[in-house]
Amino acid sequence: MKLNIHNMRNRVLTVTVLSSLVLLMAACGGKAKKDPLTEKKAELEKLKAEQKTLAEKVGTLQDEIDKLDPTSANANAKLVTIKPIGPGAFNHFIDLRGKIDAYNVANVAPRGQGGFVKAVYVKQGDQVKKGEVLLKLDDAVLRQSLTAAQQQLSGVKAQLDQAQSIYQRQQNLWKQNIGTEIQVLNAKTNMEALQSQYNAAKANISLAQEQVNTTNVISEISGVVNAVNVKVGEFFNGAQQIQVVNNNDLKVTVNVPENYIDRVKMGSTLMVTLPESNNKTISTKVNVAGKLIDPITRSFYVEGKIPVDKDIRANQMAMVRIEDYAVPDAITIPVNTLQTDDKGKFVLVAVEEKGKLIARKRPVEIGELYGDQLEVKNGLSAGENIITEGFQSLYDGQRVTLANP
Repeated sequence: MKLNIHNMRNRVLTVTVLSSLVLLMAACGGKAKKDPLTEKKAELEKLKAEQKTLAEKVGTLQDEIDKLDPTSANANAKLVTIKPIGPGAFNHFIDLRGKIDAYNVANVAPRGQGGFVKAVYVKQGDQVKKGEVLLKLDDAVLRQSLTAAQQQLSGVKAQLDQAQSIYQRQQNLWKQNIGTEIQVLNAKTNMEALQSQYNAAKANISLAQEQVNTTNVISEISGVVNAVNVKVGEFFNGAQQIQVVNNNDLKVTVNVPENYIDRVKMGSTLMVTLPESNNKTISTKVNVAGKLIDPITRSFYVEGKIPVDKDIRANQMAMVRIEDYAVPDAITIPVNTLQTDDKGKFVLVAVEEKGKLIARKRPVEIGELYGDQLEVKNGLSAGENIITEGFQSLYDGQRVTLANP
């Protein structure tokens, strides 16, 4: 009996110890650690709620003070500068570097095999017309061939005249029943053979004359002689030794990055500025848009025609702005007025409430940016006054006063 009581006491003690351990573990484990991010978010929301409540209390208290002391109405207001918002044209451009090029640039070449230069009739900078002779090649051998062809023609002509006379006589005799028919036919055949020789001799003269003419090197276009890299006595073969440029037919060319392939098309506006010509600006349109992407530069080629201007030259550098986006009645703001918080992008506007000027947040949806102007697609309306200076430390509902009343 004593043994059983002893065993029961041990069992009770064991159960008691185990229960204590379970309670202790539950007490320790029940207080689980919270996620630091969750705690910080909760603390932020709490502070925002307190800030809102505090701002309301400050506003109410300030209103009460203003009623008792009107001179203090603007004492605590933040000094700001505002700008009215109004719709207007907004244009976005792609700024690139291009150059002026000529539609017609001719590297003069000989019409024959080339030859040694006997005379040069132009110099760099001369204005020339289409068909004008620029230089003369040695033509001594070709003139000898021409002289020989002319002499051959003279001999054949004499023989042809004689054959025609004989044929005429034979015909007259045959009509008088003198002679034979075969004599008439032989005279006619001889005359026709000589006529063929005469025609061939004339063709040879034309060919020889044309060969002589090829020694006169002419310009195929009208323009300005841009380069003369050949002298008398040197061999001329047309390897870019004389170049003529037509400055009256110019174009601007530019390579556009391929990421703008859907925004730059035929008809896009080009604003061309020439830094070396007193920043002269020319407006034109894209009239050629390449269909091939350069595998090295990852760009495509566009060009636009340039009007005639004596001060513009081929290969001149140009700053090119390509208009790829335009809105005629857009709302725009200075880009530095845009702010961001945890809820997104916003700006501050000055709003009159109960006879007081108050700063209010306006969440906005932004569009394109060009220069310092930012397009606002949603969130602002024409007629509102955006705070452009002094907005950095403002909060929603804070009283403001104008630096530019």
